[in-house]
Amino acid sequence: MPIEIRRVETARDLRAFVKFPFSVFKGNACWVPPIFVDEYNTLSKARNPAFEFSEAEYWLAYRDGKSVGRIAALINHRYIEKWGNKYGRFGWVDFVEDFEVAQALFATAEGWLRGKGMVGVNGPMGFTDLDKEGLLIEGFDQLGTMPMIYNHPYYPEFIERLGYRKDVDWLEYEVKVPKDIPEKVLRVQNLISQRTGMHVYDWKTPAELKRKFAKPIFALLDEAYEKLYGTTPLSVKQVQTYVDQYLGFADPRFIKIVVDQDEKLVSFGLAFPSLSSALQKSGGRFFPFGWVHLLKALRYPVGIDLLLIAVDPKHKGAGAVAFLMTSLIESCRKAGVVSAETAGELETNYEVQSLWKSYEHRQHKRRRAYIKML
Repeated sequence: MPIEIRRVETARDLRAFVKFPFSVFKGNACWVPPIFVDEYNTLSKARNPAFEFSEAEYWLAYRDGKSVGRIAALINHRYIEKWGNKYGRFGWVDFVEDFEVAQALFATAEGWLRGKGMVGVNGPMGFTDLDKEGLLIEGFDQLGTMPMIYNHPYYPEFIERLGYRKDVDWLEYEVKVPKDIPEKVLRVQNLISQRTGMHVYDWKTPAELKRKFAKPIFALLDEAYEKLYGTTPLSVKQVQTYVDQYLGFADPRFIKIVVDQDEKLVSFGLAFPSLSSALQKSGGRFFPFGWVHLLKALRYPVGIDLLLIAVDPKHKGAGAVAFLMTSLIESCRKAGVVSAETAGELETNYEVQSLWKSYEHRQHKRRRAYIKML
């Protein structure tokens, strides 16, 4: 049967777009469903503030009346202004194991981008660096995480057959929580604290964190990540959206804030209890009973996902990251957490990768952003 490509036009279509991966990954023990409402809001042109400077279209592929694939094509005009590349993006791409389906989806996305004047396309990427990005190319037998993409092994094979090549890779690590913090580390940390006044800020509630540090956190994020691949500055509305999404259920045990003697932000680390198993049990939904699994995972985690670490460039090398790691390790030990999963780290970001040399760790996943000239 021929493949039919249908553009997503209605709210019902968008729900079908978000739900499609549930069929293509049915029975896969490693795939982690997204939180349905978050995914819907990210893709909604009425709800995602990124559409102030972005445009996008989504398509579903059908064969014999059955959905067999999906793809999004995006243009982030702030990316073009910052980096000087007239590149569009593809993202939210999934398809059954049929090369003709992948071929039809990418031809549609590329045609739309070409019609918008784009000269190249890269991805998978989202609207911002905080959206899911990078196709999994190693670690298909490892449990996925909520912040990252999971895909079948045939995805990169098909995409490369379509003329895409590597643009950049990200590495991911599993890091074991150590039983003890070396005495030398604690001694050096105490000396730094005495000399500079640097210390971990002991916040108590999400409301306090948002009131005192929400804006400084995202300002520092823009500054620290400015030169990283594909990043763009966040708008005021985007910051508020991410504050509500990530800091609304922030846990003082795993989100660490380092300040100077004047209590100005020096560095931060955002980590959250792993929701992978809970999301598999809940199917990515809070109701009717999904909240039970999610609440249990939040209260009694056995693993955490390390999302972001950022340091004020003026304080690099001053020991700020050591304060973060020491405090996080202490919290993990008290909570019974045994390991942490890092988010994707650029393969050339040796500074971040060096953090794990002092701990038992393994590099167990690799993901890739592809590029193709149109």
